[in-house]
Amino acid sequence: MFLDNSQEGVRTKGRGQLISISVEVGHLDPLAVLESIYEPDELHFYCERPSGSFAVAGADAVLSFTLAGPESSRFLAARNFVADVLDNTIAVGDLSLPFSGPHFFTAFSFFDKPPKGAAFPSSLLFVPRWQVARFKGTYVAVANLLLEEDSDIDLLVERVWRAHSKFSSFDYSRPVTVANESVAADSLAEPGFKLSEIGKDEHFVESVSKALSFIDKDVFEKIVLARAVELKSRQNLHPLRALNKLREQFSDCYAFSVGNGKGQSFIGATPERLVRVSGGNLKTKAIAGSAPRGKSASEDARLANDLLHSEKDLREHAIVLGSISRRLSELGIEVRQPSRPSLLQLANIQHLHTPVRGKISEGTHILDLLEKLHPTPAVGGTPREVACEHIPSLESFDRGLYAAPIGWVDSKGEGEFIVGIRSALIDGATARAFAGNGIVAGSDPEKELAETNWKLKALLENLL
Repeated sequence: MFLDNSQEGVRTKGRGQLISISVEVGHLDPLAVLESIYEPDELHFYCERPSGSFAVAGADAVLSFTLAGPESSRFLAARNFVADVLDNTIAVGDLSLPFSGPHFFTAFSFFDKPPKGAAFPSSLLFVPRWQVARFKGTYVAVANLLLEEDSDIDLLVERVWRAHSKFSSFDYSRPVTVANESVAADSLAEPGFKLSEIGKDEHFVESVSKALSFIDKDVFEKIVLARAVELKSRQNLHPLRALNKLREQFSDCYAFSVGNGKGQSFIGATPERLVRVSGGNLKTKAIAGSAPRGKSASEDARLANDLLHSEKDLREHAIVLGSISRRLSELGIEVRQPSRPSLLQLANIQHLHTPVRGKISEGTHILDLLEKLHPTPAVGGTPREVACEHIPSLESFDRGLYAAPIGWVDSKGEGEFIVGIRSALIDGATARAFAGNGIVAGSDPEKELAETNWKLKALLENLL
């Protein structure tokens, strides 16, 4: 009866409506659910922060929106798409549940004009046919369907009940068969695996040296330069199996995967949240300045103390923090932040870290914040426009989603976006892994190379 009445509304309005049905379900693991029905030719999205007690997965687009190249504002275009869909949405179920209602899973490329043949467009948003989420002790499933004038109501009802039954009693005992499952390896040096630099081996050191000459000439104050290495395996790599290793090893990070529906997935475990909006409150953070973890308690403490007192790293951190505060103030947001950075200590690396909070004004959308903040000096440079103009000529590859905003928007215009660093593009038997560093006056090219090596090592070891 509900869908019948809704279909009458569709006929009156002369356009389809999104029907979103949310239900609370029993215990499930969103990554296990996604893995069990993973299809390379379907869009998918996954994000989890184990220490933050949340995970969300969605797949199989009901509605999608893409931009292939630059627009006057791709973020405004995305906001308009979200608003248009929500104006024609009927959401039912308990909408007070976490992750209830329709969500728009989203990925924007680092630059607004990806090259021809890029794995991901400039902007990608989609509403999944199904979505499952865990937030602390609550588990929620959402079924989304598009109701058209000529839709078969009985068929739609059957699909909803089939999905509800699956998520209400997910069978963990059923073995998951993965075609071309990746082979296990104890070492990246094992025969049959090939690791190569994109560009010349010495390219990164040369690029850092060139960047330092620009800094000496006051062309820019800071620039972030990255490396890309390509790992070729004997068999296809499975992105979700690799993702499971990443979420287990880096529980304080955001483990994520975005599938483009063409067999390629961008995965990673990033420590960096770009922005979160919930209840009108904003959270972001400045992360800049890095050091490795020590092999003993004494060495670890020494490295941490050196980082906390490093003039170069503190200066780099202040650049990032100042830019974030300034750009948010342009939207009328008064930010709150500690007076000095603290340490963010992960399994293999430690960073200088400053959390930033604020209250957003009515009418401010999370995509407005994205437009202001991306890219921060932590992944681009400062001045932003000048530094970003120089990145393509100093790097030897297209960034794609590397260091780009990845996240979701909910039906209230709130949500969360992370920064796609510590990441890799999985394409069959090939993985392209990325790692970058901030370059400022005082940076040493060889030390910057060494830092990218241990960032890459932690990622590559979990891809096989």
